[in-house]
Amino acid sequence: MDACYGGLALTRLLPPGSMRFLKDMLQRYSRQVLTAGKGDETVADSGGPRKNHSIFTGHFLDALDGAASSGDEVLTANRVMAYVYDRVSKDYKSSQTPHFGFIDGDGDFIFNISLLDELSTDSEIDKDVLVEIPITYQSPPLPEVSYNKIEIVKEYLSDSKHRIKLDDLVNLDIRKTLSLLNNENFPLNTDVVSTEDFADRLKKYEKCISDLLKISVLISKWGVDEHINILKKIFARLSDRITTTSGKVVWIGLQSYPTLLVMYASGIAALSANNYKNLVVALTTKVEGRYSGAESREVIIPTVEDILEVQRTNFFKVLPGHERNYVPRSEYLFKVLQPYIDDLLFLGRSYESFFDYFEVFLALVYADLKFEEIRDIWGPIGRFGWKYRSRIRENDPFTQIVREASLQKNDWPPLKEGLFQGSI
Repeated sequence: MDACYGGLALTRLLPPGSMRFLKDMLQRYSRQVLTAGKGDETVADSGGPRKNHSIFTGHFLDALDGAASSGDEVLTANRVMAYVYDRVSKDYKSSQTPHFGFIDGDGDFIFNISLLDELSTDSEIDKDVLVEIPITYQSPPLPEVSYNKIEIVKEYLSDSKHRIKLDDLVNLDIRKTLSLLNNENFPLNTDVVSTEDFADRLKKYEKCISDLLKISVLISKWGVDEHINILKKIFARLSDRITTTSGKVVWIGLQSYPTLLVMYASGIAALSANNYKNLVVALTTKVEGRYSGAESREVIIPTVEDILEVQRTNFFKVLPGHERNYVPRSEYLFKVLQPYIDDLLFLGRSYESFFDYFEVFLALVYADLKFEEIRDIWGPIGRFGWKYRSRIRENDPFTQIVREASLQKNDWPPLKEGLFQGSI
């Protein structure tokens, strides 16, 4: 359904069942819906990856042409829907998030029928031709394994007796993520750097960090004192992997992009729960210096400075759909993170407010920490610095945060948790 407010077609969701075998799926009833946007969204009717097609239809046709088959020739509705969700929600020209689910039944629709010719009515023969469908690793929506992992993380966070298990789970995910973020997958030396190369590398980083980002969001929202060291470890290990060896400036700086994604997502999640302890962790966890003998610094300092180096190359400015943005880096992050945050925390329209609030804190904390070094006040301005420029100033997030701090003074929660050296 490629129509505005199409998400209203989904009135309830049912679990899809195991769907392990083609024959089993053929015997199960199923009515599935895939819509171009959620129930409160308008959708684009052009600008897709295929000429004369919408964003939704273009990616849908790509999926049917084999992009969603994962190379095993089995093309199911679940795979198509996961592929389309991922591509449309992250498309540079998109302002919509697809929605899908089951209206009835627990089967799965099979698009390509050539494999079905091998199926036999003889049950003994069937045993030799059953086709197992591997797990689809698209995000979001969450595939079965990732969904289970998210539920496990929630369970571990809810009971202190699971703290060690949660630590082990996070360790495994950190190691998995670091193995993906190696220089072989992300070489620093390339002959040229095109806009397409830059866009592709952003997407590749986003895919590699996806699971760890979701875990960080849950810990930042629900985590208490006993979970702080787990959250700190995520930032520390992501920072450890960054190298300063020779290479293209843009690629060297972009090594901090996964850390930036986790920092934003964790900070937004913490603010949504008024969990200022975890906001402090997201911004000020100490990480090791990158040179021998260099002192450790708050994670915000090297991360922001690396991204500023990337920003100076103007590659964010030439990303499709961001050419006219004052702060394309900020606008791009706003769009990339929204599907993750929406699926995990269901913030709805308040997502924008929390995003802007986090960027105010990012700018203020960076400025405060750098003041001791440069004796000047400067912080990276996000989208909040431009979107409110023609409105009543008292409604912008910066003014609201300053007013809140001025009223509460030393009782202001961010100060009590140690930001700004605890000083009003």
